[in-house]
Amino acid sequence: MALEIERKFLVNEQLLPQASQKINMMQAYLQTDPERTIRVRIADDQAYLTIKGKMVGIARKEFEYPIPVKDARELAKLAVHSPIEKVRHYIVVDGRTWEVDFFEGINGGLVLAEIELSSEDEEISLPEWVREEVTGQVQYHNSYLAQHPYTKWK
Repeated sequence: MALEIERKFLVNEQLLPQASQKINMMQAYLQTDPERTIRVRIADDQAYLTIKGKMVGIARKEFEYPIPVKDARELAKLAVHSPIEKVRHYIVVDGRTWEVDFFEGINGGLVLAEIELSSEDEEISLPEWVREEVTGQVQYHNSYLAQHPYTKWK
């Protein structure tokens, strides 16, 4: 069993450095219950089925399994909401890899940065391009964005 511990932030795009790598992603949610989410993700030419447990603090159980892309496309048709589309940029700062997601489609205009931690109390230095922390704010969870697209926020 894996434990996902991450913090999430809004970003000042003008200050972002060049990404070391970019990946196109599509995420479709098969279940978006507060107790668990089940999603299928296609990231370029790879696909995964992921099950995440309830968030406790900034951590939750996460189970992720590689699956054939063809299966992922079929599973995505079972999604309970519109899929999430984004381009993930990987940016290394002080030896740590930040994942910066540029959302597209119905969530276009939203840019979020995430950093995975090894413990909840791990200290990190924030890059200059990090703005407000939104860790734990449900409206910034991808599963929420699938149901309540960013472009429809007031």
